[in-house]
Amino acid sequence: MVLVFAESGDGRIKKSGQEAITFAKELASRAGTSCTALILGPVDAPGDAGIYGADQVIHVPHTGFEHFDSQSWARAISDVATSKDAEYVVLSHSSRGKALIGRLAVRLQAGSVTGVTELPDVSNGCVATKGVYSGKAFARLKIETGKKVLSVMGNALQPTTDGVAAPVEVSDLAPATARITFVKTDKVEGTVPLPEAEKVVSAGRGMKGPENWGIIEELAAELGATTACSRPVADSDWRPHHEHVGQTGIAIRPNLYIAIGISGAIQHLAGVNRSKVIVVINKDPEAPFFKAADYGVVGDLFEVVPRLTEAIRDMKAAG
Repeated sequence: MVLVFAESGDGRIKKSGQEAITFAKELASRAGTSCTALILGPVDAPGDAGIYGADQVIHVPHTGFEHFDSQSWARAISDVATSKDAEYVVLSHSSRGKALIGRLAVRLQAGSVTGVTELPDVSNGCVATKGVYSGKAFARLKIETGKKVLSVMGNALQPTTDGVAAPVEVSDLAPATARITFVKTDKVEGTVPLPEAEKVVSAGRGMKGPENWGIIEELAAELGATTACSRPVADSDWRPHHEHVGQTGIAIRPNLYIAIGISGAIQHLAGVNRSKVIVVINKDPEAPFFKAADYGVVGDLFEVVPRLTEAIRDMKAAG
């Protein structure tokens, strides 16, 4: 059986959780077994996991799982995996997944691969593929233990929505005594979180100052995209640090990444080069980012961006 931990928040299954469920369903199909989704904490409609591919759902609604604690959560997931004799445990390669996978591997005495980018080959054991060297190459790793734990990169597989609500088993499992006390949680409201965003508009020092950011926000609004920035911009307090993408910020894999006024230092590229389509706008034709771009525009961003926004607005108006 494949057990997938489906991340949730605000009473719903997150996009990363939806992707993990679909990945687990496809893995279960290859392995000739079933897919069970595990949801920790209160969720309005846990059976919706079936829409994304789960055959059944185990829901642990205890309010003690409202705040993340890697120790108690790893214990809960491993307890369920053991009781169900799961051969595979699938997680999202999110901040939570990264904190959980090592603990789960130890508790289950399982081999693990982090940041899997495609469905593993199970024709002769389990061979998983992941990016290495900041995405410049791929490694194929064979897991030889009886139990396997995999964390899945965002956008590795788009979630399907052709399933139906799955039967739900409600568990009275309670979290272990936490060693962490939550005093306050601050959340960014009104935008799609960067790890879940399918479109991202990002800008760098070429903007010359925070007072010019309006053209970035207008373009993002027309595209329905989330805004982001390079590290120097965040360090200069032009933009909040939760928008910083790159090797030292948030690593993302959107379907569309538009980089505006960003030179393309290796540290930035390492966090965004897995984007499916990269568009670069920069007045310097020698900017390193153009080597990684699918599409590039050499020009003054203060002329190009407003014209691009207007063109998108006209296209939308024309239907």
